[in-house]
Amino acid sequence: MSIIVTGAAGFIGFHTAKRLLERGERVIGVDNVNDYYDPSLKEARLAVLREYEGFSFYRIDIADRAAMDEMLARYDDISDIVHLAAQAGVRYSLINPYAYSHANLEGHLVMLEVARRLKPRHFVYASSSSVYGANKTLPFSVEDRVDNPISLYAATKKANELMSHTYSHLYRIPSTGLRFFTVYGPWGRPDMAAFLFTRAIMAGQPIKVFNHGRMRRDFTYIDDIVSGVIGVLVKPPADDGETPPYRLYNIGNNRSEDLMRFIGLIERELGRKAQYEMLPMQPGDVPETYADIEALARDVGYAPTTSIDEGIPRFVSWYRDYHGV
Repeated sequence: MSIIVTGAAGFIGFHTAKRLLERGERVIGVDNVNDYYDPSLKEARLAVLREYEGFSFYRIDIADRAAMDEMLARYDDISDIVHLAAQAGVRYSLINPYAYSHANLEGHLVMLEVARRLKPRHFVYASSSSVYGANKTLPFSVEDRVDNPISLYAATKKANELMSHTYSHLYRIPSTGLRFFTVYGPWGRPDMAAFLFTRAIMAGQPIKVFNHGRMRRDFTYIDDIVSGVIGVLVKPPADDGETPPYRLYNIGNNRSEDLMRFIGLIERELGRKAQYEMLPMQPGDVPETYADIEALARDVGYAPTTSIDEGIPRFVSWYRDYHGV
């Protein structure tokens, strides 16, 4: 049997596909390898995945229905879908909003229609902690109301949850949404904090620190995230014939870390002090995130083990090796 992983050239998609391949699964990777950030990093990830015999890759925009149909016609053994492709980033949604309607709304709908047709054992998809908006109740719980997004990105992710619930109800598709909390680690995205700070400090350039450093994040190491994704994937929700076979989880590290401590660990690993450019809060951003992961721990045994004290050195080591610095 084969598993579709969309966004396979992306950060979480790459690591998820790699873990599945290491387990002996056959993976069909789908990604349009766009230029939201340096495509060479995406190509390097794909080069790693292509070393596995069980990996097939299709350079397709998931919103392109005809291309998706052509690809799917080649397979009759697809068991599961892990849909991680999306236009990411809160700040970029202020600049290029149409990229979000295309990838996160149209693209997600296409993938739901794919699931409707294939009837997979499980449709697992990426949501985001951004849906919590300006929620002041910590830790963030999936029981909290999330009706007031403060960025277009968050609004599209909330829409994904609603769309997926609807398809689960109408077509009995076993579905699980995962609200990711600030993922970092080797092969990470260049627009995320760990990468941005490391690159700037190495170059002797100032780092932008928003809200004058009064920020806290539930930084979650990529290996812990992937363990959660795989744990969820192999345990689809049961269908009792009444309620939709649908679940929604937070997936984070279950602790909120001070941004300045996070930066301090990067400085320590690089052996250099950062130059700070202290700035006000960015539109669409929030001062703190903190994931309540009790439900995920209870249902699939999710237990993150990597603190930022361990994760940051691993990221910096990868960064130095990848860039040869």
